[in-house]
Amino acid sequence: MILPAAGDYIDIHNHGSGSIAGVFQVENLMTHENRIPSFETGLTFSIGIHPWYLTRDNFEHQIKKVVEFSDHKNIIGLGETGFDKLKGADPALQKEAFEAHVKIAEDVSKPLFIHCVRAWEEIISVHKKLHPSQPWIIHGFRGKKELAQQLISKGMYLSFWFDFIMRYESTQLVKSLPPDRIFLETDGSDTDIRTIYNKVADDLGLPVDNLIRIIHSNFNKLFVK
Repeated sequence: MILPAAGDYIDIHNHGSGSIAGVFQVENLMTHENRIPSFETGLTFSIGIHPWYLTRDNFEHQIKKVVEFSDHKNIIGLGETGFDKLKGADPALQKEAFEAHVKIAEDVSKPLFIHCVRAWEEIISVHKKLHPSQPWIIHGFRGKKELAQQLISKGMYLSFWFDFIMRYESTQLVKSLPPDRIFLETDGSDTDIRTIYNKVADDLGLPVDNLIRIIHSNFNKLFVK
């Protein structure tokens, strides 16, 4: 497993950006893309079935690929997987796929990256049903403070949607949350992760170096066994 160097900006969820000096990235591999994990400086990986690209016909093939790569040394987490009420497979199939990912994550003792659009009741229901021991990371979060606190109270972590976190209205949300439960991401956008760190550090009234250390601590707690 490749680890971040001291002082690296950690981008916890990205798609296809390639290596960037001074930035450590968790590259999300979606099984329909037929990409495989590698060992490159500054890159590690998660793997999962995105609900947009899930069908009944391809489910078995895709979940076998998740299982196949789940114990790869540079795969640090499963997903992204989850629920999307605006796009993707029917809800029953999304739930079947999501619960399969939860089981695999438990089997290999790795955290789960979650995609969720307007389906928070479903996420919370599955968490209550399955009682996972592995951490869940909600990627692309842009909800309200009450929802954020509810998810954190259940042991989940939040990584904010890149566009939302740069807005003024995100400031009060960030200030209301425990820093040891947050991550930052670019999600394959053109946004510079360093710009995101500067904004969040300013929101929290911290030097950016302190925020880098906090995110490193969060990363080590979840991923360094």
